[in-house]
Amino acid sequence: MRRVITVTVINQSGVLNRVTGLLMKRQFNIESITVGHTEQEGISKMTFIVHVEDERKIEQLVKQVSKQIDVLKVNDITDKSIVMRELALVKVVAPPNLRAEINSIVDPFRGSIIDIGKNVVTYQIVGDPEKIDAFIELIKPYGIKELTRTGVTAFVRDAQIKPAPQISILK
Repeated sequence: MRRVITVTVINQSGVLNRVTGLLMKRQFNIESITVGHTEQEGISKMTFIVHVEDERKIEQLVKQVSKQIDVLKVNDITDKSIVMRELALVKVVAPPNLRAEINSIVDPFRGSIIDIGKNVVTYQIVGDPEKIDAFIELIKPYGIKELTRTGVTAFVRDAQIKPAPQISILK
């Protein structure tokens, strides 16, 4: 089972190493890691996609990571309403006579061209991991010359607050 874990940390040297070391010691398979600054100076957020066989282990992991120095907050956000995105750069063999055909595949994915060479075009695709996987499968027959993915970043959606009902009093 895939789990999405976010860890908010004080941006100090060695924090990533300590957290990933703990995951490694507990034999969690890390499928994706992203780390970046937050809106608060000196604070970073890590997003991990981990593969877990036993759900009880994830609760243990959250507690153990929470105890680490410089860790401010740990959340398993898998079962919440989340926004999740990943970026992929895909360099595709695209001679001029096939570019229109390839672009017709790229358009529904809202991909963009970020570089063009004589026989190669580099596309940027942003979306959830399944969208990226689907794009890669469709573009493979044309020849992927190079591919890189950023890893997933995610956070919980804000709760939508419903406005109080309007009561009209008729006299």
